[in-house]
Amino acid sequence: MPSFSKTIFAALLFSATALSPMSVSAETITGALSKAYKNNSQLNSARAGVRVIDEDVAIAKSGWRPTVGASASIDYTNTRRDAGSSRLTTGSFGVQINQTLFDGFQTKNNVASAESRVRASQESLRNTEENILFSAAQAYMNVIHDRQVAALTQQNLQFLNEQARAARSRFDVGEGTRTDVAQADAARSGAEAQLSASRAQALASAAAYHQLVGEEPGKLKAASPLGKQLPSSLNSAVSIASAEHPAILATGHLVDAAAFAVKSAEGALLPSVTASAGISQTHVSSSGFSSGTMGESTSANIGATLNIPIYQGGRASAQVRKSKESLGQARIEVDVSRDQVRQAVTAAWTSYAAAKEGVVANRALVNAAQLALNGVVEERNVGQRTTLDVLNAQADVISAKINLAGSERDVVLASYAILQAMGRLSVDRLGLQVAEYRPQEHYNAVKDKWYGLRTPDGR
Repeated sequence: MPSFSKTIFAALLFSATALSPMSVSAETITGALSKAYKNNSQLNSARAGVRVIDEDVAIAKSGWRPTVGASASIDYTNTRRDAGSSRLTTGSFGVQINQTLFDGFQTKNNVASAESRVRASQESLRNTEENILFSAAQAYMNVIHDRQVAALTQQNLQFLNEQARAARSRFDVGEGTRTDVAQADAARSGAEAQLSASRAQALASAAAYHQLVGEEPGKLKAASPLGKQLPSSLNSAVSIASAEHPAILATGHLVDAAAFAVKSAEGALLPSVTASAGISQTHVSSSGFSSGTMGESTSANIGATLNIPIYQGGRASAQVRKSKESLGQARIEVDVSRDQVRQAVTAAWTSYAAAKEGVVANRALVNAAQLALNGVVEERNVGQRTTLDVLNAQADVISAKINLAGSERDVVLASYAILQAMGRLSVDRLGLQVAEYRPQEHYNAVKDKWYGLRTPDGR
């Protein structure tokens, strides 16, 4: 790459990091999370999935409602004999209404089960929202970190270029050796490879950011940890997560849904009563032979049917047993979710504490390594140190700065991870300037609909 192009790339890269002053147009982490909340396709798909499950309640409630059907038929018969032909036309039309009066409480339990699944899907959506917001925050911080690393490796390459030039100049005047020149050239070549790798990583992080947020990352402001929103202790965090995390709440609602499903399956073993009423009209017309006839008749019926199941080949019993096993599994899943949440809270909490300590330690390490580098350069200039000593000291400085950038990223991400593990990484708590999606609105719009083919949004 030409030196001019390298200079331009480095300038753009460095200006986008937290190491430089940010203009008012720079993106903030809350702005990026707001865009992810609105634009993320995975999140929009999860919202659509909740709307699908909402319709299960209306489907279950249909068991309480009557069914109405109409039928019509017409028959034409032509008969030929020696005496002539005869034609008979018969037409009929009727309307039938059926209403279930008792179905062993199956509809009641089906509705309750569907409502529990809706509540579980809403909690699962909230969990997905928090996961997407955390992933977006992670992508945001990764872009900042990887740009910082690329900028640092660019600075390192410039430093090593100067060291290689100085080593060659000293060799030309007899103050250095070929070994010094070779070591400087080798270090410079290694830095060029590191720069290529860091640029590739920065581009990969930008692609992940675009996938989650919906646009390319521009200038990004440095983010701060959410320390003020965190509880005072790990035990408090675990207690909050156990009571509020949407994954635990979702599995609890699924237990309720499974319990109602058991009762519904048991209802198939109970009697059922169905009422019916209907009216029909028949028209008959005939001609031929000696005379023609025509007539109309109207009939109406009303009645009730009692169905008592005695033996269904073992199907109903197997369905009851299957439902009970599903209920047992759902109860175990609550414990699984609770254990996973507890582990996630503990891991995030310890990572946060370690990252904070890492920031302090790495800042001190950067200062010490920079001071050591300055001293080694001065000692090399008076012949007390070698070029290799300078290169090693420079490598220590760059490594310390990269470690500091990683610690600063980790402390921010760990704070977000704690809120996510607690179930509190929400739009309200983050103060995102975005209209919150409310799944209850769609549910209220469809749960009691008797008819209509259009969705609430007009499709």
